[in-house]
Amino acid sequence: MKSSPRCTAKRKMQGARMQVKKYLLKCLHRLQKGPGYTYKELLVWYCNNTNTHGPKRIICEGPKKKAMWFVLTLLFAALVCWQWGVFIRTYLNWEVSVSLSIGFKTMDFPAVTICNASPFRYSKVKHLLKDLDELMDAVLERILSPESSHANATSALNFTIWSHTPLVLINEQNPHHPVVLDLFGDNHNGSSSRRTCSTQGCKVAMKLCSLNGTVCTFRNFTSITQAVTEWYLLQATNIFSQVPSQELVKMGYPAEQLILACLFGAEPCSYRNFTPIFHPDYGNCYIFNWGMTEKALPSANPGAEFGLKLILDIGQEDYVPFLTSTAGARLMLHEQRSYPFIKDEGIYAMSGTETSIGVLVDKLERKGQPYSQCTANGSNVPVRNLYSNYTTTYSIQACIRSCFQDQMIQNCSCAHYLYPLPPGEKYCNNQEFPDWAYCYTELRMSVAKRETCISMCKESCNDTQYKMTISMADWPSESSEDWIFHILSQERDQSTNITLSREGIVKLNIYFQEFNYRTIEESAANNIVWLLSNLGGQFGFWMGGSVLCLIEFGEIIIDFVWITIIKLVAFSRSLRQRRTQARYDGPPPTVAQLVEAHTNFGFQPDMASHSPDPAAYPNEQTLPIPGTPPPNYDSLRLQPLDVVESDSEGDAI
Repeated sequence: MKSSPRCTAKRKMQGARMQVKKYLLKCLHRLQKGPGYTYKELLVWYCNNTNTHGPKRIICEGPKKKAMWFVLTLLFAALVCWQWGVFIRTYLNWEVSVSLSIGFKTMDFPAVTICNASPFRYSKVKHLLKDLDELMDAVLERILSPESSHANATSALNFTIWSHTPLVLINEQNPHHPVVLDLFGDNHNGSSSRRTCSTQGCKVAMKLCSLNGTVCTFRNFTSITQAVTEWYLLQATNIFSQVPSQELVKMGYPAEQLILACLFGAEPCSYRNFTPIFHPDYGNCYIFNWGMTEKALPSANPGAEFGLKLILDIGQEDYVPFLTSTAGARLMLHEQRSYPFIKDEGIYAMSGTETSIGVLVDKLERKGQPYSQCTANGSNVPVRNLYSNYTTTYSIQACIRSCFQDQMIQNCSCAHYLYPLPPGEKYCNNQEFPDWAYCYTELRMSVAKRETCISMCKESCNDTQYKMTISMADWPSESSEDWIFHILSQERDQSTNITLSREGIVKLNIYFQEFNYRTIEESAANNIVWLLSNLGGQFGFWMGGSVLCLIEFGEIIIDFVWITIIKLVAFSRSLRQRRTQARYDGPPPTVAQLVEAHTNFGFQPDMASHSPDPAAYPNEQTLPIPGTPPPNYDSLRLQPLDVVESDSEGDAI
């Protein structure tokens, strides 16, 4: 009859368990035949057999030298451990070394972003800024002519804008009791119009309030020019934030008006080769060779003849008078598919000049984790990138600005106009968010908030920087400006009259100085090879040891652990044996007694004396005839197994 598969599997499992048990017992016997059964025997065996010099002398020498060698060995061992700690700590600092290498190859021409210094044409935004400009004129009159009467001139002003963030004069003649004076205090709140100091004796400040004017702060300025410029910019931000982005683009400078001529190497180009982008600070900007939808253009050769040549008309006569005080073109060189932070990294090109820009390339390659906190693509940065629609690469500038916009939304409940608008949010304005200016100023001045964004954002592991050498000269010259302006005016306006002037013309030459590029690369200052070399050198110098000596020491540690385990097992077995013996008053039962107790349920062992007791049989009953007692096999007494011993490895069961 065949056995079932379940029984077969069970037998196989039992056989496997027996094999494992035999193997473990063999290992135990093999260990017991090793260096010894006690810690002292183990230590003597190690000192006699190790390749390290010091421990051998401790065993072989006399008492005095033994003590000397023991102290020296202990001292040098401690010195080795200290040196090892120093090297390991240095390795775990993850320090880097910087190497500079120079290469030569044909390179892609950088992306070039150009903007006008004025974000809007005054003729297009004049209707939006009418009330603000009238108020600005009145402010300047009050500041420049403080003693004159302006009651009639200011009666028709719209003070709605002024009531949110007014400019004030602070009289600090008494530092303990400064006096705050409103420039229009006599016109819109009925207070006295006479001021107690002139602008020379007072500081101009911007008053920012929240919670319906119950909490206020003052932003001081050292110059009236700075004060009125910052105040006007703040009010203009409030106005432009309520205008749709499509309308703002129409109010800026169009590409066909800004870009008059374009030449890249020997190939002609035009404004159609530029990608438009709206920048809150500079309005319509245009990017050449951005590479978002087309392949990046390579530079055929270094030199001015193979670069980008542009002639721009900034239209300075249509600048917003109080919004822009700088005339010229703003430009920036950057990588393809990256957003141009032109306000922070751009440069100005002055009107009436030819600006030549020679470019050199530096490539930065940083080590990642654990050597630095840089990121390859920003995926491990806990800040949502609000510039993802404009770029495919990560930059720390985009991260910091995105973080600030998130903080603006969390603290002020609205988004700032100068940063991208997240979905579902609104830009700040005085009508819906009357406290936004106060909140924005407090947030911008908070060091803790800035440090929070800096700690959350990480540097990019790979970056390309363009080093520029800039030179300028007057253009066009007095002898050639007549025919040049005639031709440019005819090409743009189809007019025989000159419609351009030196105040609005900018010429740019951008080119590679040479094709040599520098690579600044970080590498590990202390790698694993350096660590192992120093650890081995210190161990060999102070102890005369090697890797084999360390293996010997590891072997002794393992033997030490096994001896400890054996002693613990023996101790636990002896403890169990003592507990078993404590159950009986006399010696343990024999095999015969155990058999009788198993077959005769009424059997009770005779624990008393074996001599007959007459008192146990009253009434003169006859004593029982003693029969043959069961054999008492003392050799078969059950004894607890202490230690399993075997003469040979094959006898272990």
